[in-house]
Amino acid sequence: MLLTSIKHLHVAKSNPLKYLSYSYSSLLVSPNHHSSSSSSSSSPPPHLNLGPNPKDLVASFKNWFKPRNTALLDCIFRILNSQDQPSTDDASSRHSADIPLSHLTLRLSEAFVLDVLSYGLSSSKDVLSCLKFFDWAGRQPGFHHTKATYHAIFKILSKAKLMSLMLDFLRDFMRHRYIYKVRFHDTLVLGYALAGKPAMALHLYGRMRFQGLDLDAYVYHVLLNALVEESCFDAVDMIAKQISMRGLENEVTHSILVKYLCKQNKLDEAEAYLCRFVESRKRVVGHAVGVIVDALCKRNRFEKAATLLDKFTQLNLPVERGYGVWLQNVVQHGRLNQSLDFVSSKKLLDGHVPCLFRYNILVLRLLREFRLKDVCDVLIEMEKDGIVPDNVTMNAVLCFFCKAGMVDVAIELYNSRSEFGFSLNSMTFNYLINILCCNGGINEAYSVLRNSIHEGSFPGKKTFAVLVDALCRDGKLDKMKELVVFVLERNYRPSYSVCDSFIEALCKANRIEDAYLVHGELSRIKNDMARNTYFYLIHGFCKSNRGDIAASLLLEMQEKGHRPTRELFKTVICCLCNMQSPENQFFKLLGMQLSHFEPSSRIFHFFIDGAGHAKKPELARVVFEMLQRNSIKPTLRSNIVMLHCYLKNDRISDALNFFNDVRQRRRIGRKFYSSMVVGLCKANSADYALNFMREMRHNNISPSVACYEYLIQLLCWKKSYGLVVNLVSDLQARGRLSSFIGNVLLLHCFLSKKLYETWTKFREVEDETSDISLLGQLIGTLSGCIKARQDIESLEEMIEQCFPLDIYTYNLLLRKLTVSKVDQAFELYAWICKKGYVPNRWTYDIIIHGLLEKGRRAEAREWLEEMRGKGCVPTESTKRLIEWLVDKTTAQVFNSSERSL
Repeated sequence: MLLTSIKHLHVAKSNPLKYLSYSYSSLLVSPNHHSSSSSSSSSPPPHLNLGPNPKDLVASFKNWFKPRNTALLDCIFRILNSQDQPSTDDASSRHSADIPLSHLTLRLSEAFVLDVLSYGLSSSKDVLSCLKFFDWAGRQPGFHHTKATYHAIFKILSKAKLMSLMLDFLRDFMRHRYIYKVRFHDTLVLGYALAGKPAMALHLYGRMRFQGLDLDAYVYHVLLNALVEESCFDAVDMIAKQISMRGLENEVTHSILVKYLCKQNKLDEAEAYLCRFVESRKRVVGHAVGVIVDALCKRNRFEKAATLLDKFTQLNLPVERGYGVWLQNVVQHGRLNQSLDFVSSKKLLDGHVPCLFRYNILVLRLLREFRLKDVCDVLIEMEKDGIVPDNVTMNAVLCFFCKAGMVDVAIELYNSRSEFGFSLNSMTFNYLINILCCNGGINEAYSVLRNSIHEGSFPGKKTFAVLVDALCRDGKLDKMKELVVFVLERNYRPSYSVCDSFIEALCKANRIEDAYLVHGELSRIKNDMARNTYFYLIHGFCKSNRGDIAASLLLEMQEKGHRPTRELFKTVICCLCNMQSPENQFFKLLGMQLSHFEPSSRIFHFFIDGAGHAKKPELARVVFEMLQRNSIKPTLRSNIVMLHCYLKNDRISDALNFFNDVRQRRRIGRKFYSSMVVGLCKANSADYALNFMREMRHNNISPSVACYEYLIQLLCWKKSYGLVVNLVSDLQARGRLSSFIGNVLLLHCFLSKKLYETWTKFREVEDETSDISLLGQLIGTLSGCIKARQDIESLEEMIEQCFPLDIYTYNLLLRKLTVSKVDQAFELYAWICKKGYVPNRWTYDIIIHGLLEKGRRAEAREWLEEMRGKGCVPTESTKRLIEWLVDKTTAQVFNSSERSL
């Protein structure tokens, strides 16, 4: 017994599988169920390493899987498959396998030929090999095909849906009737009936009757069944009457007529018809019972089907097939509990054992539902009932071990597959590769995938993507490259995500040339590539200062219908401007853009912006003038981009001239003024920025909040606090302060008391309840000039009255606390998280810096680990402090943090 002893740990050790059920069933049952088990208190803790080693477990399964001796059959099909496809359709090419087959000295008989064809059908051999053997056998002296052998080859062609080939075969049969010793007309009717051509079969039958010939009982029933399958109901009655008149009626006739009634949805009549024959003591085959049960289940009448099975059981009808059909339908409709109850019920003990096909359906459905303990129970029942497993069962067992996490057993079983003729299907390959990747067996998963491709079973795209991701994550790029080339040679098209992952990994590893070669191979078999693939490649070549290739990839990307971003254009243009002859490279790319695509303001804007970032404002001006020469009127966006180009490069006089030039051509609005003010502030030109602010107000144009933010920030750094106070008063008169301005003021409160002193000088007379007065009190409190409560809640309430708080506000408060009260900083951190804010890099950096300055290195190490877990790295100042103050172990933690990021 292979699996019976799995259920009990205390049985004799003769069967190594006795441990298996405990190990995985204890993982899968619910905690309550497990605790209630009588043996749970004395059993060891459940884990997958209990019991024998994987080789012993696999050896036990191999005993169950041991196949019958098919060496001769395998040799026959190996000979048939080894012959190359003929380039010409002549006799010598068609008979190329004759000599090797004759060397086997086969004793041909009807039974042997049927055995070979049945093996070819069951083991999924190709149809052509079956046809070759059938043809060869028919030409051997002393052997003639029979109706049974013809029926077998017709069934093979029909199952493969090769109806055209089957019809060609029948036409050839008609032309060479003199060769065949079998009844000629019977064979033709049989063939056309099985080919789904009942009209032709009836036509031939009519010609036979006209010539005084008749069919035998076997072909009559094949014809009757074909008419029922094709719903030729009028002809069914006629053929059934002919069968009855000739005394050929038997249990097969009754089964077909029951199917005939069920196809017409006359289920009650079918049941009455069957019962009538039982009462008259006529023999009824179990197939008829299965037909009625299947029809009821297909109409979701499972209870009626079960009742009918009980009734037929009491009438001593053969109901094994009926129970098997019922079980199959129950499983397919997802009623797994009902099917499991049946398998373990007394009906099974009474001899109603489902066939292997139904067992396989049940096991696969349970695997899909992840009910692994039930799978184990069903496998035990199969072994107990003497069910010989087939390839489907073997695949299900391997999937079971994968799902149960028993990787060692699964891989050992996989490595031993050749010993018992086990071939994996796509689903099993997917499970095995996935479980190996999840458990770190990347090399084994890679080997399994290559083997699967060699065996003609390519894994699913998700599985392939999992393996690619694992190889990239582990830095196995050479193996990854080998795998991609391997699949491309077989014309497999990887998904966009797989291509992206691989090319991204190569680019990150600075193997941009390899990435480009892979891109070329992928482009050869695919019409287009993913947009992100181009982004990775272009950025990679720009980092390598290969702007020419980046430019060609940018153009290719656009031709494939992908829309590049402004940032991507900027990156490529900056790279070109760092190469030799930057002007030529720049205008070459611009010329390609204008020749391939319709000139548009968007393209010109990208080049103006890119030239500005590349420190080439003179090139930007040329492009701006080209825009006008192409009959494109400069828009507000065009003017802003050109203005920014001058300001980014500190060309203040050019920016002023350009502003005046635009003012002469069109009315200046708030957006253009704001761009000028913000740009001047970024260029550190506070006086010009103030003048333009005054000019805006003089022209009744309200400055944007961004104008105030950048100007106040610049004036604070220049310590022009008087101007800051006036600007803040002006802004508060228009509305509430922004968080950015409030945070700038708080920062300078912590740095110096001068802001508050200037504030009191300029705001001597004011309403103490006004917003501006509350802001003054806040500045004084945080500067240390006014005595007030400085607990977290009080400060938060005071700040909230002046401007909205954000994470940067809390970081400033945190920074102030870490100077003297590090422990209170922890309370503030907890408060930040409680308020729903997400701590950022600066939050962690402030705490770590404060702890290191206080010599609390162990705590700093813990915060550094947490910071690393959030994907953040310390600032440069904190890094320098770490290098001096932190011990060697913490420095190693920091370095590993840097490498992982």
